[in-house]
Amino acid sequence: MVADEEAVDQKKYLEESCKPKCVKPLLEYQACVKRIQDDDSGHKHCTGQYFDYWHCVDKCVGPKLFAKLK
Repeated sequence: MVADEEAVDQKKYLEESCKPKCVKPLLEYQACVKRIQDDDSGHKHCTGQYFDYWHCVDKCVGPKLFAKLK
């Protein structure tokens, strides 16, 4: 790599390419958000669904990302 070149974050690119493979967890998260949007108590949350979605993305990204690392 030339010193003037800026490194490209492969993780962000790979995340975008993996997101279509994780539609089901994303839809579950979005449904949860919609379901609790009128909760004024602040006790309801969608943390589990959020982490399920990102776990799916990370599981897809991991092998591809580590294959590119030197």
